[in-house]
Amino acid sequence: MRIGHGYDVHRLVENESLILGGIEIPNDKGLEGYSDADVLLHAVMDAVLGAAALGDIGLMFPDSDPQYQGIDSSLLLKQVSERVEKLGYCVANLDCTIIAQKPKLAPYIPEMEQHIADIIGIPVTNVNVKATTEEHLGFTGREEGIAAHAVVLLS
Repeated sequence: MRIGHGYDVHRLVENESLILGGIEIPNDKGLEGYSDADVLLHAVMDAVLGAAALGDIGLMFPDSDPQYQGIDSSLLLKQVSERVEKLGYCVANLDCTIIAQKPKLAPYIPEMEQHIADIIGIPVTNVNVKATTEEHLGFTGREEGIAAHAVVLLS
């Protein structure tokens, strides 16, 4: 068994879509980034890659490569999952936390969990997504950005 941790953060800006866990969330601002800036899926990918000692998403999908500009992070997670499976590992379970002052994410969490489980090919009962605020503290509390942490166990 191997454990990995992932973390990502992106700035909230106007005129961008807010994509979290592969799901579009209605909001007046979205996340800025080279791909679709899905902080949750980016944290998941980094956790999986880290557990397999394969570096991080910047190494696997460099922002200097134009093929990744604006790409759907769900497609990248699928590639990460397939790469790790080729090494003989599978995701045993995944636990994630999204840190955002707003919007309220609870209504979207079941769909995020299902989407992640479907991409990785594991039961949804092995995926947990939580959301929290930082009580108006720090950059997430000031609604300047959104962050996500993920912890994964590979077997």
